[in-house]
Amino acid sequence: MSRVFAYCRVSTIDQNTDNQADEIVQAGFKVTPQRIIAETVSGSVMASERPGFARLMDRLEAGDVLVVTKLDRLGRNAMDVRATVEALGVAGVRVHCLALGGMDLTSPAGKMTMGVIAAVAEFERDLLIERTQAGMARAKASGAPIGRPRSLDGDMEAEVLKRLSKGDSVASVARDLGTSRQTVMRARDAHANSVT
Repeated sequence: MSRVFAYCRVSTIDQNTDNQADEIVQAGFKVTPQRIIAETVSGSVMASERPGFARLMDRLEAGDVLVVTKLDRLGRNAMDVRATVEALGVAGVRVHCLALGGMDLTSPAGKMTMGVIAAVAEFERDLLIERTQAGMARAKASGAPIGRPRSLDGDMEAEVLKRLSKGDSVASVARDLGTSRQTVMRARDAHANSVT
């Protein structure tokens, strides 16, 4: 008999996973409390790098079922979601997503759906890159500065380098000049790279 697991994820500590678990049970999946894996972690973290999901992967066996309410519970990146679903499918685990009508994403129809989702994600990524490059070309053609504005003017940068060469700490230089440690380190690193 198949064991059913639920993976419920939220991004911030002021959210909770109760609604997701309830939705899975109301959809007719019989999940025991010890098989509900809930964690608070950003969706931008790859599924394989999440502690709760890693523990879940250790528990899953061929024939088991994993249920999520939405694909974004597995991750925001379509490629990561696809890789996760494929890895689970290879392990013999069926993955059901309630937002897609409870479809088994490891079935032929589910694989087709995942392929379409991945193609759309790749298309959107390509459009974003194209728009970004076009915007940068327009800005460059009009003479607008490209990239992050400089935090330090030439005199302040020279002062940073002078103080650091005397042995002053990054923190003390940043504090005295009213800037961040990162800005001081960027100036130091840029100077070191221009010398080599």
